[in-house]
Amino acid sequence: MLFAIHAVDREGALDTRLAHYEAHKAFLADTSAFGVRIVMSGPLVSDDGATMIGSLFLVEAPDRDAAERFNAADPFHKADIWARVTITGFLRRQG
Repeated sequence: MLFAIHAVDREGALDTRLAHYEAHKAFLADTSAFGVRIVMSGPLVSDDGATMIGSLFLVEAPDRDAAERFNAADPFHKADIWARVTITGFLRRQG
């Protein structure tokens, strides 16, 4: 099943995000331990088109629990960068 993970950074979290960015990218390089496959992912940005303010993932996972375990293990989650995270099932219609 596909899940959209929408994570919005805490106010003023950019420096912390940047400090954990390499660990976050390394974590995303192998998600097999969670049974999760990343379909696409990337940072959310402010209206300037450059300043990172969150994260968006579209993942394929066997169930919500796997998607939640994947998210909880992310270094950004562990560093308390995200103010809020929503994980929502997704049905692909196009693309």
